Amino acid sequence: MTDVLTYAADGGVAVLTLNRPELMNALNAPLRRALLDGIARANAEARVIVLTGAGRAFSSGQDLTDAGDLSAVDFERTLREEYEPLLRALWDSPLPVIAAVNGAAAGAGANLALAADLVIAAEGARFVQAFTRIALIPDAGGTYWLPRQVGFARAMGAMMLAEAVTARQAADWGMIWEAVPDAEFAARWQARARVLAQGPKGALTGVKQALRASLVNDLEAQLALEARLQGACGQHPDFREGVAAFLEKRPARFAGA
Repeated sequence: MTDVLTYAADGGVAVLTLNRPELMNALNAPLRRALLDGIARANAEARVIVLTGAGRAFSSGQDLTDAGDLSAVDFERTLREEYEPLLRALWDSPLPVIAAVNGAAAGAGANLALAADLVIAAEGARFVQAFTRIALIPDAGGTYWLPRQVGFARAMGAMMLAEAVTARQAADWGMIWEAVPDAEFAARWQARARVLAQGPKGALTGVKQALRASLVNDLEAQLALEARLQGACGQHPDFREGVAAFLEKRPARFAGA
């Protein structure tokens, strides 16, 4: 990986750390490219992906100092050619993706976190849809994910008012999975990542496929998808191992391939 992103893998967990702490991990073009490469690498060699930030922030969002002359910025091109492939890579990854939000997550940084499957935040973290402060609309998938997570009214208020949402408030709203006391944060997300890494890989991938398809499927299509995915899971050795472990009252040892 490049200096703007660190990559560490252990026990099936690939940790991708945004590494521009002096700029609160603002997202510039090299960091977006490094994230895309890191996700591809993790898909090939890990069982879980964790995104987190170095220093006191998760990410402050788009690096507004990166472009020089703001009047020359082509936001549509940047979103279509740089952000969209990154967000699609997260969405399409077969692996569970955890965003371990260690501090401020603002703008595109907040929405990068919300693209993950599980968001675990330190209680000191904040989520800010800061776009209207600089006369922009929310992007990086925020207008897709946030209303589905918290409802239309809360999404509208968060985006129009651009007020910070605390980690505890985000957990209460259903925006994230959990808010954890700062002192316990690292241990908690690491433990969650280990649990997923030891889980049944095919079933976890199936959960992602089924839930995401449910956003657009009607009932008939969703029931058909459930049947197809469950049929595949039922033929996998992990299912037999899971049942055996249940009957023998022991932890399951999933192969996961």
